[in-house]
Amino acid sequence: MQTLGIIDIVWKGRTIPVKTGAKLRLGGIKNTATAYGRGVGRFQEFQGSEITATTNLEKGQSLVDLLDHEEGELQVVCDTGQTYVFEDAFLEGDRPETTGATDGQIELKWAAGEAQEIIG
Repeated sequence: MQTLGIIDIVWKGRTIPVKTGAKLRLGGIKNTATAYGRGVGRFQEFQGSEITATTNLEKGQSLVDLLDHEEGELQVVCDTGQTYVFEDAFLEGDRPETTGATDGQIELKWAAGEAQEIIG
């Protein structure tokens, strides 16, 4: 049985080659425990999706285009046949750094709402 090994990222129609170790946390409703009296209850809240991937700055690539700060479509394509489409994704956090000492590695982190899952 094949398990997840390769994740491809498509950001605003551009495929971004990523290093092994990309992470995906799907957003949705989550339960949070709350203690009161001598018992524990739960309340629900929405947790956003989070996608983290590392790429390398390549010769001729536009870093400015890659770091577009506007919302857009992000696709996370898994080698096991699932594709997660986020219509409202945006790059989150500090602007990433890159140096020659790290082979031009750039860590990218997106935040988004719930994904549409396509199984192929």
